[in-house]
Amino acid sequence: MMNAAVIPTKIFRLPDLLKAVNIWKFLGKRIVFTNGVFDILHRGHIYSLSQAAQEGDILIVGVNSDASVKRLNKGPERPINDQDSRAVLVASLIMVDAVIIFEEDTPFDLITTILPHTLVKGGDYRVEEVVGHKEVMENGGRVVINPIVEGFSTTGIVTKMRSS
Repeated sequence: MMNAAVIPTKIFRLPDLLKAVNIWKFLGKRIVFTNGVFDILHRGHIYSLSQAAQEGDILIVGVNSDASVKRLNKGPERPINDQDSRAVLVASLIMVDAVIIFEEDTPFDLITTILPHTLVKGGDYRVEEVVGHKEVMENGGRVVINPIVEGFSTTGIVTKMRSS
């Protein structure tokens, strides 16, 4: 069982994450990266993160900052939960090893800095549409697309709450 004191230690700033990634790679660990807003955690998120974790030894999750969520045009009231709350929720999941909040619109810079062994994206993307796919694959990595769990989305939850 995870001690709650462990949760904050799973949330990294970039310099510390890079040190950890270098150590994990030195130890032969397979690094997996995925990202998202994770505004209202739901079954689809849990399924996707669980699937991503099975692709390697260490799962790193990039969480969009509040500013980047606003630029994604998810709606004027989004994000509902602030970036620190969203990062803590994701870090509390047993399958997640590291969380980092990123400010950019996409995690491209983060992906090309970390260079994970596996890049995972949920949804109905094609590999060539995934941000950072080329750089990961050129470095011997791979890209995995996890299917969406139908009927579960934060936007759907927000819409349902509004209509209630």
